[in-house]
Amino acid sequence: MKGVVLAGGTGSRLFPITRVTNKHLLPVYDKPMVYYPIQTLVNAGIQEILLVTGGKNAGESLRLLGNGRDFGLKHINYTYQEGEGGIAEALGLAEHFADGEPVCVILGDNIIENNVRHAVENFKKQSHGAKILLKEVQDAERFGVAEICGNRVVSIEEKPRNPKSNYAVIGIYLYDATVFQKIRRLKPSGRGELEITDVNNFYVEEGTLTYEILDGWWTDAGTFESLLRANNLVAETGANKISSQGPSERALTREVAR
Repeated sequence: MKGVVLAGGTGSRLFPITRVTNKHLLPVYDKPMVYYPIQTLVNAGIQEILLVTGGKNAGESLRLLGNGRDFGLKHINYTYQEGEGGIAEALGLAEHFADGEPVCVILGDNIIENNVRHAVENFKKQSHGAKILLKEVQDAERFGVAEICGNRVVSIEEKPRNPKSNYAVIGIYLYDATVFQKIRRLKPSGRGELEITDVNNFYVEEGTLTYEILDGWWTDAGTFESLLRANNLVAETGANKISSQGPSERALTREVAR
């Protein structure tokens, strides 16, 4: 399996501090933000990684990360997203890199306490389809929200005004090779972007989407409030812990019925 870190965008919600640097290069406690999602992939056993960057300061990512020596990698691949076409558009740039293999995709501002190795191993057992990770949150309207009925995901709605559940779809996704065909079927949303939620709903319609509940805390770091929360959480407990003996070893896996 290959890994993709989506670290483009302008970081407009963090202006003015992102006017002179990429959001994903901002510090979260003792490391640049982008270190955390890369380490998440490495901890899941993924060694081939592509970083999708963007903006006016993309070169700083190359200067910071190089070939990935800090993560024990021999090489990191890079590509550039022009403009703000959305998460799905950014993922579409990884098609050549994926080369027909499944991918684990993580948003560049997502930070987790533990690891997703169990979810990755479970996904490898699927013959096809996708897997998403969910986390119960209090501010679900900020995220893509999964509507769950019993053991089924009925739908996923992007940033709903009235969420149908408190289960946020966190920014870690596992896809088979058909994801790129699905991206080509997308039409821009009202925000003018290609939405990853629409991609996930294609898998829901096919009945090939599974999900797991993430163990431990999770946060993004895309607003001043969540950036502060990320700093505090990492300072208090650390992040990307390799050994977790809690619920992650008994992760809840559900297959969406047709």
